[in-house]
Order: sequence, then C-alpha cells, then structure tokens
Amino acid sequence: MTATSHAIIGVVIAAKISNPILAIPIAVLSHIASDVFPHWDTGTNKNHKSSKRFFVETMIDVTIGFILSYIILQFLSPSTNLLYAFIVILAAQAFDWGSAPFHFFNMQYPPFSTIYYFQKKIDNRLDKPWGIIGQVVILIFIIIMAKSL
Repeated sequence: MTATSHAIIGVVIAAKISNPILAIPIAVLSHIASDVFPHWDTGTNKNHKSSKRFFVETMIDVTIGFILSYIILQFLSPSTNLLYAFIVILAAQAFDWGSAPFHFFNMQYPPFSTIYYFQKKIDNRLDKPWGIIGQVVILIFIIIMAKSL
C-alpha cells in the first residue's frame, strides 16, 4: 500500500485506541494485513522508473499521507495527541521505513535486507487504476466505520 494508506490506517488506530501498548503493535500488524491486499504503491513497476523519480514519488506519497492523516484525525478525534498519532502512524509504516535504506541507498544487509525480503513475500501489487481504486474504497470504509463507532 502507499505510505498514505498506511498513515491513514495508523491515524484511525490512534484515534480509536488510546493505549499505546495496544495501538502500536496493532499498527505494525496493520501494515502486514494491508500489504496482502492487492494494491498499487510507488514501488509498483519500480524497474521502469529512475531512482530519482521513485524517490520523489515516494516523498510526495509520505507528505500527502501526513497531511491527510492530520485532516482525518481532526475529523475523527481532534483531542488525540498529535505526537501519539505521529508515533502510531510511523508504526503503521514501519516496514516501509525499515526497507527504505535498502531501496534508496542500496544497503543490502540486515536488518534492511531482512525487512525488504519479508515485505516482498507479503506484498501483493496491482497496477493502476485498480490498485489505487481498491485502496481508496477500503480507506473510505475504514474511516466511515471509525466515525460511526
């Protein structure tokens, strides 16, 4: 999934679960569960992109994720501590942050390579447009469910 999708899922977890002992592991596990779902992300068709393009697209994705997460947090639970929400978002994105040195700096040794190869096993990519449409539908559903609970 995109960093934006992981961030949105993380902020929903932070808004609904105030206990970090529960929220952080749930956020980490949400990354695995969401990557199994067929999706598009900036790494889809990475072999057809320059390193610079891949990096720029990924940074745009991360930035959009943090901005949308803030907006969603204000919609769902404006009293949630921003630092807490940020930590839960990072937990929801943890596997991507852990594999970033492998992708961007060619650090092909543990723990970066271990995280990368684990993600490669669970990652279920689906090209545009369906890989994006599926994510958007699921995220809207998650947000609606979170608002109604």
